[in-house]
Amino acid sequence: MEKKGDTLILKLIIAVIIGIVVGLFANERVISIILPIKFFLGELIFFAVPLIIIGFIAPSITQLKTNASKMLGTMISLSYISSVGAALMSTIAGFIIIPKLHIVSDVEGLKELPKILFKVQIPPAISVMGALVLSLLIGLSVVWTQAKQIEGILMEFNKIMLEIVNKIIIPILPIFIAITFAALAYEGSITKQFPVFLKVILIVLIGHYVWIALLYTIAGIISKQNPWKLLKHYGPAYLTAVGTMSSAATLPVSLNCVKKAGVLDDEITNFAIPLGATTHLCGSVLTETFFVMVVSQILYGSLPSFGTMILFIVLLGIFAVGAPGVPGGTVLASLGIIISVLGFDENGTALILTIFALQDSFGTACNITGDGALALILNGIFKKK
Repeated sequence: MEKKGDTLILKLIIAVIIGIVVGLFANERVISIILPIKFFLGELIFFAVPLIIIGFIAPSITQLKTNASKMLGTMISLSYISSVGAALMSTIAGFIIIPKLHIVSDVEGLKELPKILFKVQIPPAISVMGALVLSLLIGLSVVWTQAKQIEGILMEFNKIMLEIVNKIIIPILPIFIAITFAALAYEGSITKQFPVFLKVILIVLIGHYVWIALLYTIAGIISKQNPWKLLKHYGPAYLTAVGTMSSAATLPVSLNCVKKAGVLDDEITNFAIPLGATTHLCGSVLTETFFVMVVSQILYGSLPSFGTMILFIVLLGIFAVGAPGVPGGTVLASLGIIISVLGFDENGTALILTIFALQDSFGTACNITGDGALALILNGIFKKK
């Protein structure tokens, strides 16, 4: 199992390198050929994600029995507290650091991607949030009614989705990541935009690692287990999140990593990891909070007041719990409060979308890695042993 995980990490790293090299030297014809492949693989992955959520969350709830309702409330509460805590830390850091930075906001000059020659669309049978709600309702209803036959069907469906994850989704992820980075390198997002916000992104990355360390420290104390035993297996999931920029798309790899660690009960793993991929977006929230302060300084010449930021954080935590685990899901879900609470105009929202997109992959990686800490906390609270 260890060799399998190491092989996946190596494949992901190679995929990123190949993608960047191809994107830097490819002409429009080459990019026109690979874009339809990227579109198709993305459609296939996102078609499977809602089914994976149903296949893992609903059966896991039926195995939790009397703890199901309590664990659901605890996990959602932990997701909200983690997101708000990360945002508060980011806000304090912003008030200290941002006034000392000299930031230039030049995001012009990107090469336009050619139009996709053809699209093979695969509409998902149900949305990510729809799958999450359906999983919760079915799982809880089976527990309440003790419907043994439905419980058996759900367990069989879990096995089916596990095979799909292991034999289809995970093998195609390196290809999808390579093509994604090729497109980014071709349009210039990596070579032209990244240096503009290098200082800000590095600061945010440090914030991610600080928050992950804090979460796993707390998880270790509550669970009375060494958190490193779980954290050290998250390499493939972290790299996958960097490549896909999506918590939902990274879900299959996350489940694989956690199961390989063997630290958590299977019932808690199958429940907490898929749920966290949809409700726990601490890295994205931390990033967005710092970036809206940066954009405010750039465009409007001042930082929002502390009271305004507190209101923004409280509301952002709620939006983060309900945000879809797709690229840019957090910032897109919260555009309403960015405009209404912070008073951003069209230029402000455009810039926050741009700068957020530059690091969205790393925020997603923080989200995914943090899910393991919340699962470890649940394991400590609810583990029957």
